Amino acid sequence: MPRAKTQKRKRLSRDEREQQIVDEAVRYFAEVGFGGQTRELARRLGISQSLLFRYFPTKDDIVKRVYEEVYLRRWRPEWEDLLSDRSRPLADRLNQFYHEYTDAIFEFEWVRILVFSGIKGVTLYQQYLKLIHDKVLDRICTELRAEHNFPDPIKKPITVRETDLAWNFHGGIFYIAIRKFIYGAEKRENFDAAIKDSIAVFLAGAPTVFKSILKK
Repeated sequence: MPRAKTQKRKRLSRDEREQQIVDEAVRYFAEVGFGGQTRELARRLGISQSLLFRYFPTKDDIVKRVYEEVYLRRWRPEWEDLLSDRSRPLADRLNQFYHEYTDAIFEFEWVRILVFSGIKGVTLYQQYLKLIHDKVLDRICTELRAEHNFPDPIKKPITVRETDLAWNFHGGIFYIAIRKFIYGAEKRENFDAAIKDSIAVFLAGAPTVFKSILKK
């Protein structure tokens, strides 16, 4: 009886192999956290650990690339212009931004990697929080001041209390993803109404608090 021919495995180019490693690393670290071992990652890829290290000499190199893949590539520079566009009401800008932003980040890998990186103390977590502070929260505080004719941040810098309010608002929206992908307690797929309500509550209450802060 003739022996069945074994199918030849496709030989990947360097770029294809590198992307294959990154894609699997994203899935792997999302499942087990950053305590996962490179030996197990290589096993899941069906390659040797030495081959893995030809592409990424250290585990930190893999983690850094995972961060770039999951976070930096999803960030859209046009969001910064959107948040600062004073030709539109702030409510419209926030609704568009948060609906587009959550469409980009409300995914299993994104949420779990962010949480695991915070637990493990991966420094890239702090880098992402700085990105959110500088490109989102600082702009929200600046634009809320402008909409209510409060002092410009150039004349009176944004306070910690204002930033805390913005963090609480932003964190409340992110917590929807925590409930879904960490606790498994959220079955809905569409959160448009919840996001819209969060924005409405923030814009209704924050100006009063900002006003009291800026009087001091």
